[in-house]
Amino acid sequence: MATDYYAVLGVQRDASQDEIKKAFRRLARELHPDVNPDPKTQERFKEINTAYEVLSDPQKKQMYDLGGDPMGGASAGAGPGFGAGFGNFSDIMDAFFGTASQRGPKSRTRRGQDAMIRLEIDLNEAAFGTTKEIQVDTATVCTTCSGEGAAPGTSAQTCDMCRGRGEVSQVTRSFLGQVMTSRPCPQCQGFGTVVPTPCPECAGDGRVRTRRSLTVKVPAGVDNGTRIQLAGEGEVGPGGGPAGDLYVEIREKPHPVFQRRGDDLHCTVTLPMTAAALGTKVPLETLDGMEEVDIRPGTQSGQSIPLHGRGVTHLRSNGRGDLVVHVEVQTPSKLDPDQEELLRRLAKLRGEERPLGQFQPGQQGLFSRLKDAFNGR
Repeated sequence: MATDYYAVLGVQRDASQDEIKKAFRRLARELHPDVNPDPKTQERFKEINTAYEVLSDPQKKQMYDLGGDPMGGASAGAGPGFGAGFGNFSDIMDAFFGTASQRGPKSRTRRGQDAMIRLEIDLNEAAFGTTKEIQVDTATVCTTCSGEGAAPGTSAQTCDMCRGRGEVSQVTRSFLGQVMTSRPCPQCQGFGTVVPTPCPECAGDGRVRTRRSLTVKVPAGVDNGTRIQLAGEGEVGPGGGPAGDLYVEIREKPHPVFQRRGDDLHCTVTLPMTAAALGTKVPLETLDGMEEVDIRPGTQSGQSIPLHGRGVTHLRSNGRGDLVVHVEVQTPSKLDPDQEELLRRLAKLRGEERPLGQFQPGQQGLFSRLKDAFNGR
């Protein structure tokens, strides 16, 4: 009695090739000897393998549908018959690993790797943007062989071991029957071609290392660690393949006056106590030029004064951060006799020359009342 291959795979007679393949993969995962070593399961596995070989081959399937014997009389359970059915080894691998083994020679041309260099800029360049010329050492296409890898006047030849297939096959016997396996050709390394006379300039790689100049546009607002992508400016691939990308990583030099926190800048100005008490104007060199910082009378140590819009340009939006000026009031550590006497008279005039701990709530301190004292009030 002829075997019903459609019933073996559990599909209808009008099933599509995709449905037949899915059914085979599902059964192969369940019945493979490595998963289920039961002898009856092994016989069942041979049956589905033979059924799939017939139904996945259009010519064999047509012969079977017309009542012929596409297996030449070999049954699914016989050892020799299984050897023919096991020709779809890649489909079995696909059933377990989700992808069939690669067929055919691999290309000598491959995409190159990405590259990265670091670029140092100062605060002013980071705040407003700049254009820089950089030198990079990367792999470029060999001009002698134009990326082919063969010496001028020669070319790659078809491998005589694998005849251009890039792989060689080997048949072995196991308890499952004859098994055909493939591996990359050892002579051509899987490329299908060999280069008898490699290019003397690149040694057959199709690329050489070269130093070249590039122009990098640095946008306003970049910070430490910001990476600028230059598409196609990285390493050229083997065989003259397309180049990867070049990434320029920004490193901002320390500034002698300003400390950057995000897009805001911070700095500290030191004032004598008299200037803080009376008020003054302090000249400050900002990123936009010289400006005067207004110190109001009675300014305390630690107080901050914001200068809006004097910081770093926002990288991905309009506007700028702020410049924050921190005030540090300096108390004199040494006084000459005249200065000491003047301060004592001032303290006495304001009623502040009292023993420690006897100041009353609500009384003003010395620094907050210096202005009134100097004005004679």
